Amino acid sequence: MSALFTHHQRAADPDQHREYTRYLAQQMGPLIHALMLLGVLAYVIATVAGTLFGVSMLPLPLRLLPILPLLLVAAATRRVERPWLLSLLTLLCVLLLEIGINFNGIGHVQGQPWIMPGLLLPVATSVIWLGSWDFAIAMALCAFGPLPMLLLRSTHGVYVVQYLVYMAIAIALSAVLRAFVTHILFEQYRLERRLREQANTDGLTGLLLRNRFLELARLALADICREQKPVCMLFLDADHFKQLNDDHGHAAGDAALVALAATLRAQTRATDLIGRIGGEEFALLLPGLNLTQASQRAEQLRLAVHSIPRPDGMLTVSIGIAECSHPGEVVETLLARADQAMRRAKNGGRDRIVNA
Repeated sequence: MSALFTHHQRAADPDQHREYTRYLAQQMGPLIHALMLLGVLAYVIATVAGTLFGVSMLPLPLRLLPILPLLLVAAATRRVERPWLLSLLTLLCVLLLEIGINFNGIGHVQGQPWIMPGLLLPVATSVIWLGSWDFAIAMALCAFGPLPMLLLRSTHGVYVVQYLVYMAIAIALSAVLRAFVTHILFEQYRLERRLREQANTDGLTGLLLRNRFLELARLALADICREQKPVCMLFLDADHFKQLNDDHGHAAGDAALVALAATLRAQTRATDLIGRIGGEEFALLLPGLNLTQASQRAEQLRLAVHSIPRPDGMLTVSIGIAECSHPGEVVETLLARADQAMRRAKNGGRDRIVNA
């Protein structure tokens, strides 16, 4: 059971935690919207029923007052993407429902206080909270929300004690339900993330596949151009790689590619993008670097690759560099220019760098 309450420890990385929270918001958004509409409908039915059976002395318009803001909050959730804002809107919905419960309960003529909706709210909303903070606030609202109705009425103290016992049970059940659901959702998130990584990365080198690299590079290029910062593309090709495969087998070629990918990762920044474009061809997008800086980085890469052994000598690479020439240049054109520069490096004797 304790494992259900520690799933966030496995998402301790801040970036992964933010991604997981966004994932929860995407998964829970439609459910939250549907539950809000259901809550509004239930509130209307309960209010009308209270009027028909004369269980409240407050006027009907006053008891129907929370309906309009509830509908506005429910409508707003359809367009909200930020998790924290979605949580705040959901908490606001719970607060409005608690206000409505008090409107319908205050003035209750006789018998048991009108608190059943207050007991249902914790269980009904237990699975939609995106984090611990909003769950804790929601449970506090559910627990203390009906208290004004109970304290303002001249009821026997036994009703307050019964309410507190029932609410404690409801919140405990809500905590268990939330733990099970969030545990399942976290495992689903990890599975989907693993499948996405497998679909977007090369199984041998662990680098981005061509399509995924181009997709991320396209997004990064748009941001960089909008900020008017320099950016360069490197196109890198392992020299005499076909000969390595032919003379020493594909296992030797695979080992060289794995070592080359590890060297590229070691020589790049977290903001750089690296992709395996073809068999022995790799591309790097270097945000924030102009042509001179990118040439220095390429030279570091070229020299670092020399430390990778191959059965017939040392591994070398030919590198082409292209700098984004204008804000409207697309990533495919930038990559093509770097590719052409790399081919000139090949034709010029290999193990060298050529600028586009």
